[in-house]
Amino acid sequence: MPDDVFIIASYSTAAGRFLDLSPKALVRLAYAGVLSDARFDGSAIGHIWFSNMMLDFWGQPNVRGQVCLMPLVEEGILPAGVPTTNVEAACASASLAFNGAWKDILSGQCELSLAIGMEKMYDPTRRAEFFVRLEKGTDYLDPEIWRELYREMASSVGTKFEQSPDRSIAIDIYALWAKTHMARYGTTARQIASAAAKNHTNSVHNPRAQYRFPMDVDAVLADRMISDPLTRAMCAPIGDAAAAALLCSRSFLSTLSSDIRARAIRVRGHAIASGRMRATWEEDRAPVLAARRAYQMARLTPKDIDVVELHDATSFAEIHMVEDLCLCARGQGGPFTESGATQRDGEIPVNPSGGLVSRGHPIGATGLMMLNELCLQLRGEAGGMQIPNARIGLAENGGGLIGNDFAACAVTILERSD
Repeated sequence: MPDDVFIIASYSTAAGRFLDLSPKALVRLAYAGVLSDARFDGSAIGHIWFSNMMLDFWGQPNVRGQVCLMPLVEEGILPAGVPTTNVEAACASASLAFNGAWKDILSGQCELSLAIGMEKMYDPTRRAEFFVRLEKGTDYLDPEIWRELYREMASSVGTKFEQSPDRSIAIDIYALWAKTHMARYGTTARQIASAAAKNHTNSVHNPRAQYRFPMDVDAVLADRMISDPLTRAMCAPIGDAAAAALLCSRSFLSTLSSDIRARAIRVRGHAIASGRMRATWEEDRAPVLAARRAYQMARLTPKDIDVVELHDATSFAEIHMVEDLCLCARGQGGPFTESGATQRDGEIPVNPSGGLVSRGHPIGATGLMMLNELCLQLRGEAGGMQIPNARIGLAENGGGLIGNDFAACAVTILERSD
């Protein structure tokens, strides 16, 4: 059964600009951390799913997981010969690694599977090269197709679509989406800023957050403009991190001690959808499809969700995504957010971790990082971020951009197992 898969351990490093940590060092931190959370060694791991997007930036385009995990084998803390599968789907990479581990357990291929993701992004000397690589999270075989699409969209709302070597192409696309949403539904920059201010304030309580300072709406709006209407405070930072999760079957869980079983988190629903080139925001965008499938698998509705971690690569994405996840009506993401409904004490808390704009967005680790934050919430271990009595959580993680859609999007619904 789909709900017979459990997360028995999760871990994430802090996100930040770690000039002194190599990719292998980040992977080691995540692996050691998830074993510490599991309270047993890694000898029973049957498969590893390794996610990453940018290791070619550091000279390692192939066999990424095998290379980064080899020091753990040499240390004797990871068994030799464990099959490792490399996964890449831009910002959704880690969620696809999780998908592989989940399917391992569902299929009976193994009883214990590890999903681990890492990203080393920060190099102050190669900024322009970095942004060129990020652009390849689009259709780079036929780039003129989407460039023309965005130029036409921009013209329809009285603006221009212009790229810059000083920022990510994704920021320009989100900015265009924001302007389109503003023109269509009356969404305001202040409403977008309210999502950013909420998340910056939430991050103060998160020891793993890259940014840990509060901001109010006026401060967000006054920050440096990156791509109108998005200010710097509305955009996720560049940083490094690694995260991991151990998934197991019900039969494996039954062999563990009662204290480990008490912390297990059930995977109630999990779905991935791929996007397609489209000129408009139709209702079957990848996030809508993935959410619909996950809700159906979990036998739940949006009203059953207690806490959400979603992919706010920019704060406009949060405005749009609360609509795609059916947390509010289409076109009402701005007023819904500005009303306080997504605050920690609101109707449906969204991104109590600080979200990507504050918690950080280390691409190949992001999806697992988000799931770790949900696990902490559902175990009652989230400290100052804790949502009282949180039992069911939802994570949404999108990656790559195909026209007006994500190339891939994953929605995962977790439940406290007691």
